[in-house]
Amino acid sequence: MPLGQIIENINGGFGGTIGNIGIIIVAGIIIGAFLENSGGAQTLANFVLKIVGAKRVHTAMGIMGWIVSIPVFADSGFIILSSLNRALTKKAGLSIAGTAVALSLGLIISHTLIPPTPGPIATAGILGADLGRVMLIGLCTSVFTLTAAIIFAKYIGKKIYVNPSVSENETPVQTPKSSYQPSVLKSFLPILVPVTLIVVSSIADFPTHPFGEGQLKVFLSFIGNPVTALFIGIFIALFLPEKFDKEMLSTTGWVGSALKSAATVILITGAGGAFGKVLQSSDIASLIGDNIRNTGLGLWLPFVIAVAIKTAQGSSTVAMITTASIVAPLLGTLGFDSEILKAVAVIVIGAGSSVVSHANDSFFWVVTQMSGMNLQQGYRTQTLGCVVIGFSSMIFLTILSLFL
Repeated sequence: MPLGQIIENINGGFGGTIGNIGIIIVAGIIIGAFLENSGGAQTLANFVLKIVGAKRVHTAMGIMGWIVSIPVFADSGFIILSSLNRALTKKAGLSIAGTAVALSLGLIISHTLIPPTPGPIATAGILGADLGRVMLIGLCTSVFTLTAAIIFAKYIGKKIYVNPSVSENETPVQTPKSSYQPSVLKSFLPILVPVTLIVVSSIADFPTHPFGEGQLKVFLSFIGNPVTALFIGIFIALFLPEKFDKEMLSTTGWVGSALKSAATVILITGAGGAFGKVLQSSDIASLIGDNIRNTGLGLWLPFVIAVAIKTAQGSSTVAMITTASIVAPLLGTLGFDSEILKAVAVIVIGAGSSVVSHANDSFFWVVTQMSGMNLQQGYRTQTLGCVVIGFSSMIFLTILSLFL
């Protein structure tokens, strides 16, 4: 393409991506910061453990990761729950290799399949998919995938023993400054309310108009917009601390720290959008389209592309955004021509973006180093586990597509 068009596409891809999801990313990270610093994430973990049972550590850690990663990024979620995981594993006499991978896979599943995490939101925006439908399909897929992840974690934990005792070189996990923890209800609300509002808004936009076409529908569409819903989530999150202090909103407080984290995520996401736009404008989509029309890959093509990009550069979010940019012009060719199938395509890309986590993925090192696993053990647990969840998701989605 002409040199001038390259710069135009970089600017357009970066600005267009950030324009769609920048505010949503910031809001989600702020909610996560309040949950993390107030002890709300710990409350959620304890609640799940109480329901599941202290002896079912693999199941408990998988579910904890699955819940906590919706508002909290996977790296932070693993760090938050790592000390609890170690204590429970030691008490149960298990290998931390199994329980740690159960936690990490639970975190990855939510991160790649369930909005409002940035990757699925960005992918939905690029493909023009309805976010409510994406949430519903993502949740259903994630439950099936989480079950497979827990089974794998139990199996691999029996094969590889890693002592859960704290090693001398391990960086100690930060503990909350106060013993106060918000209630289970207060901890769930900043996650539950935005998700509910977005789903209700999607239902309001159904062709059957279940809420009519008047002011009620307009209002539900407004509060169910992801930006509005997450700002409501932020407002609810302000009530999580024992005592609200305006210093929490300062540049040195919780919000300031969250914005620093958000800046990195936004820049990476925007760069992925710019890269995807350049690829899309360079006619790579047409090239792929011309060569895959008769391959019969169909549903599996976006998955394969996402796997290749994730494995090559390590970031699930970049893999999702880049794959979505490549696949968007091919939706009709691939048969994703209805609203529900567009939502399926988003989750297919999310499934591919989880395969695989290895040495070029920072999360791989968080999991292995904090769990005391060496590189070989990391490949046999974390990397192989990502293959399991990616293909488990695709098995579910392939069966689901037969009925859509």
